[in-house]
Amino acid sequence: MRKHVLLFGSVTMLILVSFSVVTLGNKALTCLACEAEGGVVDKMPCESFKVKIIFKNTGKTEGKWSVNIAFEGEAWIWSGTPQTLTLKPSKAKTLTWNGTVPCDAQVDSVARLIVYYNDSFNAIDWWIHVTSGAELTITSSTVD
Repeated sequence: MRKHVLLFGSVTMLILVSFSVVTLGNKALTCLACEAEGGVVDKMPCESFKVKIIFKNTGKTEGKWSVNIAFEGEAWIWSGTPQTLTLKPSKAKTLTWNGTVPCDAQVDSVARLIVYYNDSFNAIDWWIHVTSGAELTITSSTVD
């Protein structure tokens, strides 16, 4: 009985370690800097927003990229204007986009920030949550 418990425990540990390695391996393929930032921003339909993203050339030669962003969700999409980015090795630059939540965006809908560059894209953990501009206030009441 004791051998079976030890064997089961060893197999379980091996599976857990394997799963951890696979998970860490997948994280290495994602944008690790993007995981450190993010959140949900509440905006009303027709309200403006600003997106600032710092890009860095981590390669060994100068590079040139066509970069654009979009907020994409099931209920609405907004797309920015493409920008050209040229960076020498180890250099960084901040690009900025100004946008407006579509006026017909559904209240309580969300859209996620996606960064497109050349033939690749990165889903960033920034979201716009569409809120209602209406607020209910009680200004008077009576009881007879």
